[in-house]
Amino acid sequence: MKVLFINHFPLTGSGSGVYTANIAKGLTRKGIETAIIFPENRAEYEQYENIKLYPVFFKNKEEIPGVNQIDMNFPCFTTHPRSTFNFKDMTLEQKKEYEQVFYKKINKVIEEFKPDVVHAQHIWTLAGIAAKCSKEHNIPMIITCHGTDLMGIQGEQERNENWGTNWANEAAEYASAIVTISKDSNELAENILPKTKGKTKWIRNGVDMSVFSKDDSIEKSKVLNSLGIENYDKVVSFVGKLTNFKGVDVLLDAASIYEKDNILTIIAGDGELRDSLQKQAKELNLKNVKFIGNQPQSKLKEIYNIADCSCVPSRREPFGLVAIEAMACGAPVIATNEGGLPDFVTQDVGILVNVEDAQSLAKSVTKILNGEVLFDRNAISNKIEKLYSQDALINEFLVFYTRNT
Repeated sequence: MKVLFINHFPLTGSGSGVYTANIAKGLTRKGIETAIIFPENRAEYEQYENIKLYPVFFKNKEEIPGVNQIDMNFPCFTTHPRSTFNFKDMTLEQKKEYEQVFYKKINKVIEEFKPDVVHAQHIWTLAGIAAKCSKEHNIPMIITCHGTDLMGIQGEQERNENWGTNWANEAAEYASAIVTISKDSNELAENILPKTKGKTKWIRNGVDMSVFSKDDSIEKSKVLNSLGIENYDKVVSFVGKLTNFKGVDVLLDAASIYEKDNILTIIAGDGELRDSLQKQAKELNLKNVKFIGNQPQSKLKEIYNIADCSCVPSRREPFGLVAIEAMACGAPVIATNEGGLPDFVTQDVGILVNVEDAQSLAKSVTKILNGEVLFDRNAISNKIEKLYSQDALINEFLVFYTRNT
């Protein structure tokens, strides 16, 4: 079997990118041939053993010698560490170029790679273009709904626009099946995009345990030193895009309550709100909050391992892969009780708090740091490996592909 993946974003820096790469790696370990089409704005990008990569190059600030680049950065639903350009801000000419370039690319790769099934990420423009190409080549297609695509559709509805929504409808109509990443996303997909009804299937997100795992050899002082940070007794971490729905502003309000001289709060990630969040931290006189920007997965593993707790204060998180990654490394998670997070943040692995509730978030952080609530870090990591490791979940996808081809 051959599976062709298509994603709206690079393979690092977004949940859907990591999700795509994880599934492709898991399938490859099972002897399945995989290929991925994705946007990229760097000359050097991540390579994966035995996975064929077909980047479509966009222009960020500099030209990449020897390649054709679309004269804009790759568009996003919210933000990405390497792009804050939004789908809603594209001109008509940019939309047409986007469609034409990806239509040609997808057709070319289908002819070259000859996949048995196409697995598109996000019910949005590329999924619609992929559906058009798949139909022309008589290849079945499935789609994973990631949640931010539904935000894009809702945004268009509010603005009385229909570009992405029209492509989403074409994608949903052609798709054999639609994977959703949480119970919440499953319900939202059917409510927001009626053409998905009767086609949805919830399959849990998986984490690559070869990347994220508990490692007792990791030393806090060395990790902090590598980040240019002095040593602290306690560490609170946040990993993710710095965009509104991630709720980092709520975490900063909470930090103004729980912060002490021996407590460090690490903010790992980037996005359009970084400047305003740093301004907020300064206004709150937060002395021990460090913004460290986007970090490679190897460094995130170290951060999770030294963190006393990891916070996911999202206003509504479709799934929350960073929570799974943190728990794979043994860190208890404090998350909001909205979206997909309540599916797996249970009392044995973390604490749920209300959205926008900085007081409760601060109180939960304090309880963990003071030892009022104790968690078995080995048990947390073992639970994630058993229920959410990509290798444990890959058979569900194999069955799914077989049933829908």
